[in-house]
Amino acid sequence: MSWPPHITVAAIVHRNDRFLMVEEAIDGEILLNQPAGHLEPDETLVEAMVRETMEETGWEVTPVSISGIYHYRAKTITYHRFTFIAEPVAQRTLDLDPDITACHWLSLEDLGSWQHRSPIVQRCVDDYLAGQRAPLDLLTHL
Repeated sequence: MSWPPHITVAAIVHRNDRFLMVEEAIDGEILLNQPAGHLEPDETLVEAMVRETMEETGWEVTPVSISGIYHYRAKTITYHRFTFIAEPVAQRTLDLDPDITACHWLSLEDLGSWQHRSPIVQRCVDDYLAGQRAPLDLLTHL
């Protein structure tokens, strides 16, 4: 197991009963995920989420709240994932990250017909639908 853990961010973006999701090519498989990625040096968790969402979907978003903080052990990597709820603002035209094959607005029913990147994907949706929310000021950046 690699250490230290990977710090990741993700966005739950929900509009008209559909979720903004990305299709990713991982080791030759097409998998579904929320817009998500790694925290980079000198950025806050919120800034990382906004950047990753733009890079992976072309959507500018406004952060609203925190949906959850997740600890997940994959085969060789441990992840600490901060998942945010964000509202869509505007779609921009740009080249998406190379691992992203497409982005979609999917219904809850549609989500079930895809293979997810990890169990966190569905858990984040379930927590969102259950009303799990925390204010953004729960995070303090010094």
